[in-house]
Amino acid sequence: MPFRHGVGLFLRRLLQCKLAIPHPMRASSARFLMKLRVEHRTVYTYAQPVSSNTNELRLKPVSAHGQNCDSYEVQLNPPAKLSDYTDFYFNYVQFFEVAEAHQELSIASSSEVTTSSSLLPGDAETAPLSRLPECARLEQCYDFTQASTFVAISPEVWRLAVDASQGQNDVWQTAVGIMRFIHSGFSYEPLATHVHTHMFDVLEHRRGVCQDFVHVMLGMCRSLKIPARYVSGYLYNGPADKLTGAQASHAWCEVYVPDLGWRALDPTNNQQADERYIKVAVGRDYADVTPVKGHYRGTPDKRMRVEVSVTQL
Repeated sequence: MPFRHGVGLFLRRLLQCKLAIPHPMRASSARFLMKLRVEHRTVYTYAQPVSSNTNELRLKPVSAHGQNCDSYEVQLNPPAKLSDYTDFYFNYVQFFEVAEAHQELSIASSSEVTTSSSLLPGDAETAPLSRLPECARLEQCYDFTQASTFVAISPEVWRLAVDASQGQNDVWQTAVGIMRFIHSGFSYEPLATHVHTHMFDVLEHRRGVCQDFVHVMLGMCRSLKIPARYVSGYLYNGPADKLTGAQASHAWCEVYVPDLGWRALDPTNNQQADERYIKVAVGRDYADVTPVKGHYRGTPDKRMRVEVSVTQL
């Protein structure tokens, strides 16, 4: 790596970490810790043998901002050599290829994670919307103010966001208002959408799953110039089974608040992300953070099975 490029990358990461640190006077002083274990298994079964099966994995929980990945491993069957790199949004990515013919591919990851939370008060006043032009000039925010694969910005979405925020002038309270609007106005229906559903379709039918609700929230926030990014991960539900989308892969939103950095909101459950949430990757939308994606040579006829378990240690 050229010296200049290496220094630039280091400074970008240092700046990003510094700007994401919550303001000590604005966040809640209470801090809760959890130790969680995640088992994630994806199995592809092909109608006929396939080959040259190449995949990318975004499965390892992050170690940053109050979360630490204590252990992580991946088992592949058929066995293959794993390599890794860090993508444009600083997500940890692994990749591999199974060259020989096979009729089933199993990808099983296991993680142990220590999580914590530092939440803003529900009535917190942060920064006025008039400060949002500052964010547009920040490198870590620019991509998250634009339209993306599954997220659109339009006059109609802007109008909806203005109505949902009910005239709020505070960045944080505006985002919270949008979250509450989506939670109260959309129905959680697992079979209503698929992984390639665009936010316009979700807006039309007002139903979907966590991925869909996040895409809608991203579009509404970005239409008001609030930087907003997609977060993939897991949600621990515990034995009470009170949260929607738990014990499975989950998605939520992070909005950038001047002076406070990125703050997490979950429109599916109408709450801030706390110690029950395990963060894996961030991106403009689902297309940037897909847990497993790839291509192969052979029959298009295949079945996929995903099993996720999140338990407290």
